[in-house]
Amino acid sequence: MKAKVASRAGGDRLAVKKGKAEKDPNKPKRPPSAFFVFMEGFRKEYKEKNPNNKQVSVVGKAGGEKWKSLTDAEKAPYVTKAEKLKAEYAKKMDAYNNPQAEASGESDKSKSEINDEDDASEGDE
Repeated sequence: MKAKVASRAGGDRLAVKKGKAEKDPNKPKRPPSAFFVFMEGFRKEYKEKNPNNKQVSVVGKAGGEKWKSLTDAEKAPYVTKAEKLKAEYAKKMDAYNNPQAEASGESDKSKSEINDEDDASEGDE
């Protein structure tokens, strides 16, 4: 399969467009904001009150209006839940980005230093 080629306006060179990078299926999903935490419950309530509504946009607009009308005190439980989810996400991302640190118990030495020690101990035998 050939890469798409587009010419630049100013030169003889050709720019090669690359396809979209593949997503890692093991990477943790980003946490929802306070608004999306609010919308989870609001969608259920809205569907119960309006069972004949089939448009997603109507639910979203109604949720946005309701969110704007809430005071900071009314938004507080959603904000705290979103912060908890964000903290959990940070922990998951640390584990995702540093899998060896969690498995081996947080070592200050890099992999190369550990491998050098292993090589040295094998030569002593």
